[in-house]
Amino acid sequence: MTQRPTHDTQADETRRQVLYWRLMSRLFGADEQPALERAGLAVVEDLGLPPALLDPGVSVDTLVQRFPALGDELRDLMTEREHEAGGEVRRAALVSKLLLNVFCTGSGNVTAEQLERWKRDAGWLGKGRGTEAGGRGHSPGDDEVAAVLAGIEGDLVKRMHLREVLADSRLARQLTPSMSLIEQLLRDKHNLSGVALANAKALIRRFVDEVAEVLRTQVEKTSAGVIDRSVPPKRVFRNLDLDRTIWKNLTNWSPEDQRLYVDRLFYKHTARRTTPARLIVVVDQSGSMVDAMVNCTILASIFAGLPKVDVHLVAYDTRALDLTPWVADPFEVLLRTTLGGGTDGTVAMALARPKIADPRNTVMVWISDFYDNRSLITDFEAIHRSGVKFIPVGSVNSSGHQSVDPWYRQKLKDLGTPVLSGHIRKLVLELKNFLT
Repeated sequence: MTQRPTHDTQADETRRQVLYWRLMSRLFGADEQPALERAGLAVVEDLGLPPALLDPGVSVDTLVQRFPALGDELRDLMTEREHEAGGEVRRAALVSKLLLNVFCTGSGNVTAEQLERWKRDAGWLGKGRGTEAGGRGHSPGDDEVAAVLAGIEGDLVKRMHLREVLADSRLARQLTPSMSLIEQLLRDKHNLSGVALANAKALIRRFVDEVAEVLRTQVEKTSAGVIDRSVPPKRVFRNLDLDRTIWKNLTNWSPEDQRLYVDRLFYKHTARRTTPARLIVVVDQSGSMVDAMVNCTILASIFAGLPKVDVHLVAYDTRALDLTPWVADPFEVLLRTTLGGGTDGTVAMALARPKIADPRNTVMVWISDFYDNRSLITDFEAIHRSGVKFIPVGSVNSSGHQSVDPWYRQKLKDLGTPVLSGHIRKLVLELKNFLT
């Protein structure tokens, strides 16, 4: 019987440190980089991994294309699981590749091709962490990682000569729309014309359609509103409550006939709202509001397509604009918004409040960072007391950074209407339960 050799864990730990020190030197300094590069290459070759693994100029897609077996290794690479003896060193080499390609973005100008390659590398990082593409998932820290990745992407977009890219249809077609890119397009759209403007609009339209499809699915899957039990159930076959009918008639069971005689039928309550509900969406279009503005504008258009929902849309900065005529088309709404400038919610309130005709049949969604006129709290309190369902939504910009005035956050919490933040599913659920 041959004795299995004892694995040298101390040597593995040293080799792992070499790989991670090499990663750190790449990211933060180059003083010891040549020696670490040589040591890193020796470790990778000893593991039987390709030297391209150490080259940040080689995308993860290219690496997997050349060495297909690595694709399976990269998936769920950073999740908690058992590894074979010596496997931690191999894992460290692969993890350092993902981290280097995603977080070491250099400086200077960025091309459309480089931006798209970074997005694909970020997608591989998401797969390695066991999350969705871009780093979003349901594990601790996923939201923080997603925010960091969004910030890096926003920086890359800013370093790209976007106007020149948009002026070249071939380059523009290489772009995949994202929140960071849409933010830049919305900020710069008034400086674009001709081919560049047409390409910008096409990208915005693509993004709107993609997000609308996701949100529409969420609306369809979210539980519907509370059943109105004051309305008698319709006595039709499709509403027959078979289980309850059998239970209530069990006393009529005839052992001799082996039959259940039914003298009363029971039906399910299915009646819901019959009076059209009014949804008033007020959106702060100042510079910090891009993410919330885009999502909520699209969400308003989806609810505008539902029966018995009357949707109104108001956007504001220092002036208020009634965008209700275009509420069914979020693309047109976004083209009419102007990012940046000051904030004065009182002008929006003056435009939105007269739209409240039946308070108890009205929901008002107010999307803002609430760094605004403090006198607005009086209006919010009055609207809440009147019976309107008031839903404040905090701002989230394209970099994932959320900022809400602490004074307003506390006041609205005390009012019983805390500011919604985080995933838009929370708002979808609130609206669906009220409107349907």
